[in-house]
Amino acid sequence: MQSIKTGIIGGAGYTGGELIRLLLQHPYAQISFIHSRSNAGKPVHTVHSDLLGDTELVFTDTISEDIDVLFLCLGHGESATFLQYNTIPEHVRIIDLANDFRLKAQAVTGTRQFVYGLPELNKGAISTAQSVANPGCFATAIQLGLLPLAAKGMLGESYITGITGSTGAGQSLSSTAHFSWRANNIQAYKTLTHQHLAEISESLAQVQNGYTQQQLHFVPWRGDFQRGIFVSSQVKCSVALETVAAWYEDLYKDHPFVHLSTTPVHLKQVVNTNKCILQLEQEGDLLVIHSTIDNLIKGASGQAIQNMNLMMQVPETSGLYLKPSAF
Repeated sequence: MQSIKTGIIGGAGYTGGELIRLLLQHPYAQISFIHSRSNAGKPVHTVHSDLLGDTELVFTDTISEDIDVLFLCLGHGESATFLQYNTIPEHVRIIDLANDFRLKAQAVTGTRQFVYGLPELNKGAISTAQSVANPGCFATAIQLGLLPLAAKGMLGESYITGITGSTGAGQSLSSTAHFSWRANNIQAYKTLTHQHLAEISESLAQVQNGYTQQQLHFVPWRGDFQRGIFVSSQVKCSVALETVAAWYEDLYKDHPFVHLSTTPVHLKQVVNTNKCILQLEQEGDLLVIHSTIDNLIKGASGQAIQNMNLMMQVPETSGLYLKPSAF
């Protein structure tokens, strides 16, 4: 088959950099251009220094229409503005990695209808979509942990804690992104108000009618490490653990990146991969679902590649056989 021609808007940040790394190794894709106004004319490896020797691509401030897929790696709120001022041909598929089009009420812009891009929930719709809204990183980890219960109508009040690495805050410096603040330090933030709660509740309500955002109680944490997300969700469930585990295995049996572990899970199992690994623990009528992902891959750029594969009718796992960092 012919190569999938791709373009990237906002290629200088963390998600843009991860996308470049993945696309350079993708068996069916090629990068046609990487757009960055602030770095136009500079070799890509001057910003992403690990790519020295891997690519001679140069950042550009122009946009080519001769592509199949356009990735938007812009800041939250900037994708809608970009599409307002730039006409992208209808034949070009768009995958937005920001939060602009994730909610149903915001999923339409111009003639484009964005599909929520969680493959384990919407694989069929993604496969025929022209535009996809990539899920948030915390949202991905939480949803994959709770969806099997929601699919059985068994999900009630959910009490969730989750910790994320410093790359989850983006590349722009802030007081809590500096090494001197992050090192040997953790902090709760956006307690019970995190922006991903709305998209999580919409997905859960898609499979369990009537589920609401008010039933989600989420406390996120900033961690003193670079990448990865670890989430623990506690729910009431008196069904035997073996039965619940069978629900999880059944729901994810046709989804290549979600795996259920019978032993305690940890971040290094998933860092630098597109995997989500789940673990279940039960004490009495309390069930805890642990879920862990790499926030930049399954939580962002890897999931975007997974969505591109589905949209372009190539094997879903293409370009995503990645090596975890075991030590």
